[in-house]
Amino acid sequence: MTEAQGIPLVARLTGANAHDITELLPLVDAVPTVGGKVGHPKSKPDSVQADRGYDSEPHREQLRDRNIEPLIAKRGQPHGSGLGKTRWVVERTISWLHQFRRLRIRFEKRSDIHEAFLAIGCALICLRFC
Repeated sequence: MTEAQGIPLVARLTGANAHDITELLPLVDAVPTVGGKVGHPKSKPDSVQADRGYDSEPHREQLRDRNIEPLIAKRGQPHGSGLGKTRWVVERTISWLHQFRRLRIRFEKRSDIHEAFLAIGCALICLRFC
């Protein structure tokens, strides 16, 4: 878990056959408090952006219950929701993580070692970004 320019970067390791939607709420809950401005530090994001794979009304409701605005594209709707204007940051960060050979192809059998390399990769990305 690292932070670049006040935007926290959170990553979790799951199995390849796990659905992305199952990790939405644990990732949101894993976001650390962000300080820097005067006053109480922020403990959660204002909004969450996601693609059509995360389209689920129960998850939208759980985000709203946490006072987080869900910006999730709906399935069956034409493209052009406008989320791509800022969502490219996520895709770019994932491609930066894939530049590290040990993260592109998982060679380690132990998940704790792979999570350590994932944390090092996130820290290097944030270090280079600042």
